[in-house]
Amino acid sequence: MNPTTTQPSLSRRGLALAATALLALGAVACSTDSDTVTDADTAGIIAATEPSSTDVVETVEVTTTESASDTTSTIDTTEVASTALTDDEVAGLLWMREEEQLAHDVYTTLGELWGIRILENIASSEQSHVDAALQVLEQYDIDDPAAGNELGTFTDPQIQALYDELVADGSTSLVDALKVGALIEELDISDLRLRASATDVAALTTLYANLEKGSRNHLRAFTSQLEGRDVVYEPTQLDPDAYAAIVSSPTERGHDN
Repeated sequence: MNPTTTQPSLSRRGLALAATALLALGAVACSTDSDTVTDADTAGIIAATEPSSTDVVETVEVTTTESASDTTSTIDTTEVASTALTDDEVAGLLWMREEEQLAHDVYTTLGELWGIRILENIASSEQSHVDAALQVLEQYDIDDPAAGNELGTFTDPQIQALYDELVADGSTSLVDALKVGALIEELDISDLRLRASATDVAALTTLYANLEKGSRNHLRAFTSQLEGRDVVYEPTQLDPDAYAAIVSSPTERGHDN
């Protein structure tokens, strides 16, 4: 789909998120301990699967590596001062802000329901994605569409509908919750690639690259959890070859500058 078109309506299992370029920042990271998942801009996660014969709550250990230097956010203020956002870029930024919030809120809700650490940890990681989008909004004096919203509440009705659907799907079983996680990361990767293809703004492409790196790591983690339960995840948003290339490659670390 052309990334300059308006946002499509939602379907049961898919969303071709389409909007154009966001103005951006560089890598954003969060400090972690041995039980915390890294964010989209820094070290990836390695989730050790613990297969279970039943769909029960379990503990999942997550290993991370981060240095203090990985927790610094940067934005080219010269570029911000000299670059005017188009209407499509503003719309895309507002959409991305709530899309990242959706990921955080779905994982938080399902993490509380199932008590599985991978959902709780990746929810923490998604907070850094939310903060990254919010920081760019602030740089351009654009009102935050999620300001004052409670968890699970969104300004954009399409994102609200998607949140409600994903939480309902993920509430049926732990396996379904993990599938929802993989689907969200597929959607995010697909959306970020569309946005990156629609801009040549350096700060923007850096943001997209770093956010996508985190989403690839999250997709690997959810896939690994499903495989540990003898469940083969079938991608619905990414080309099968593109999906296979991601999940068969190692966890990515560090961030791009």
